[in-house]
Amino acid sequence: MKTVILCGGKGTRLREETEFRPKPMVRIGNKPILWHIMKTYSSYGFNDFVICLGYKGEMIKEYFLNYKIKTNDFTIRLGDPRNLTFHNDHSETDWTITFAETGEEAETGTRVKKIEKYITDDCFMLTYGDGVASINLQNLVDYHKSHGKIGTITGVHPSSRFGEFILDGNQVVEFSEKPQTKEGLINGGYFVFDKQFFKYLSEDEHCFLEREPLMNLASDGQLMIYKHYGFWQCVDTYRELEQINAIWASPNPPWRIWG
Repeated sequence: MKTVILCGGKGTRLREETEFRPKPMVRIGNKPILWHIMKTYSSYGFNDFVICLGYKGEMIKEYFLNYKIKTNDFTIRLGDPRNLTFHNDHSETDWTITFAETGEEAETGTRVKKIEKYITDDCFMLTYGDGVASINLQNLVDYHKSHGKIGTITGVHPSSRFGEFILDGNQVVEFSEKPQTKEGLINGGYFVFDKQFFKYLSEDEHCFLEREPLMNLASDGQLMIYKHYGFWQCVDTYRELEQINAIWASPNPPWRIWG
């Protein structure tokens, strides 16, 4: 199953950092946010990624093209730059990453629609490139497969700056983009979709995933919620970046489930 990660936005609320790099490349500790997200998925055996690129996407490509050099000690003979001796190795050797240019101005739904050709399985996972969580991704996938609907969205409990769900049991009957919270659950950004979801999307640059696609999916009775009560944090402002770095520096960061 492929994991699609949205990495093309300009991240204007974090302009202190995103003026120089794409938001997913902003660092938590000494690694990009994107790396932390991918490590979480990889810890559950999901190692096949599709990265939706846009703003400064070449920096994401460059990071992974030179990943071995960036993450290992090595010795080089300057007269023969091809003669490299690596003194250690990394544990991400089984990652497969497709880099898809989806346009600098495209909205989230547009980006997902543009990578449809890379989705060969019956369903796929999707998330944003700016948030970390302690979510059990295998349980999320198992839940999605159990209910038979087109989409599963993860509900978490922070502020009402994000889309909220109106529920009938575990079925999403209405999706509202930025209301005052009623159920206390907001869009946590960890999705699973069947391929049928692509018919709800458009390559028009103004197709927002969080608007008509999810609203229509909910009104069709095809969107379910997976409730996550553990740690979740997006990095949308410089203050949140400082907070998440402080958590990472603590003895047991809650999303670090890898060894």
